Amino acid sequence: MNALEKFETDTLPTSAGDLAITFLGHGSLLLAFRGQTIYVDVFGKVADYSKLPKADIVFLTHEHSDHMDPDALASVRTGKTVLVYTEACARQAEGGIVMRNGDRKTVDGIPVEAVAAYNLIHMRENGQPFHTKGAGNGYILTFGDTRVYVAGDTENIPEMKALQDIAVAFLPMNLPYTMTPEMAAEAARAFKPKILYPYHFGKTDTQKLVEFLKDEKGIEVRIRKMM
Repeated sequence: MNALEKFETDTLPTSAGDLAITFLGHGSLLLAFRGQTIYVDVFGKVADYSKLPKADIVFLTHEHSDHMDPDALASVRTGKTVLVYTEACARQAEGGIVMRNGDRKTVDGIPVEAVAAYNLIHMRENGQPFHTKGAGNGYILTFGDTRVYVAGDTENIPEMKALQDIAVAFLPMNLPYTMTPEMAAEAARAFKPKILYPYHFGKTDTQKLVEFLKDEKGIEVRIRKMM
């Protein structure tokens, strides 16, 4: 059996060809587009990366071990793999492209925007946010006419609510570290993605998000195995 067959995959049409999104689990995605294999956040507990295709590009949202797993990264990285990540990630893996909040680049033909990702409300016991402003990225990846937003670990911050023309969005609901379903629904109402995937949701009830957005025309909520 092909190692990818046990995972769910959605194929979406774009003006430049089909985009296949494979839901590896947690915050980890595999995107296939025009012969390129693209990973977002690698985590060895959700997949045996040694059996998955080698990476052309890997996007890492932040340095936490459930998003940047050195062993999983080593399994898919080759001498030609392009890494796109944060400053903290660069301290763990050399040779990548550091993007900061607000940066825009084109990586192997794919336009990329780095978006802020941080906590406003959810804090550690010492009062520090689980994710501090400026440390992590979300990414907007553009495939033809289709803008895909992968939020990373974040709450419904002002920068997210200001996004425009998002076709596909991945919003985290892993409590207490990221968003409640109410927060995710509020964010979605603000920037109105055509397709919304809650992801990295742990034990959070995804049906609450479905219920909150059931009357929002133009937003299709899709639930996939992304615990």
